[in-house]
Amino acid sequence: MVRKHIDTIEALMARYVAGALPEPARVLVAAHLEMKPANRLLVNGLDLLAGEMLEKSEPVPVSERDRRLAEIFRSSPPEAVADDRALPDDAIFPPSLRRFVGFRSEDIPWRRRLPGFREYPLGDIDGCEVNLMWIRAGRALPSHTHHGTELILILDGAFNDHRGRFGPGDISVADETLDHRPVAEKDRPCIAFSVMDAPIKLTGSLTRLIGDIIG
Repeated sequence: MVRKHIDTIEALMARYVAGALPEPARVLVAAHLEMKPANRLLVNGLDLLAGEMLEKSEPVPVSERDRRLAEIFRSSPPEAVADDRALPDDAIFPPSLRRFVGFRSEDIPWRRRLPGFREYPLGDIDGCEVNLMWIRAGRALPSHTHHGTELILILDGAFNDHRGRFGPGDISVADETLDHRPVAEKDRPCIAFSVMDAPIKLTGSLTRLIGDIIG
């Protein structure tokens, strides 16, 4: 993502273990693992595999060792990570996401983008467009594809497309090979956290597009 292509959950998790994700994507995966702790098995396995590969690799001499050590000792200590136990309970935001956005889910300042579709943009962070999304129950979003990679973490409710159902804790990985039309399930709104490194491109017939925009 951003510098390297991600097209599967496995590729996403591998880059998470390697510490190679942009910050918003790292937070998205951390929140996913808090919502679905059983999926830590995959992450732990990748972490173990990376450790074994590191142990088998040939050591590489460090250039300018003394200068680098001096820079490390002069650097400021890392900021303390907030204790999850100090965070108030939140019915929708897992702790990692709650720390990242800086407010509770009930305080999201939604902005209406389309009928039945609200959004709160968190801005351009680490090369990614980051948003919170609210989709009315039963609402279909316009058909679209992607110029880059889009990650969506479902926080509450669910949506369906031709790939299947994405419910709380699930991650949708989309790229330029995917053309889809997400539809929120009818029983409740779908709330999600999205991270994109390039804009979307609307597709489909003009008639359907107009209908989906009107809602």
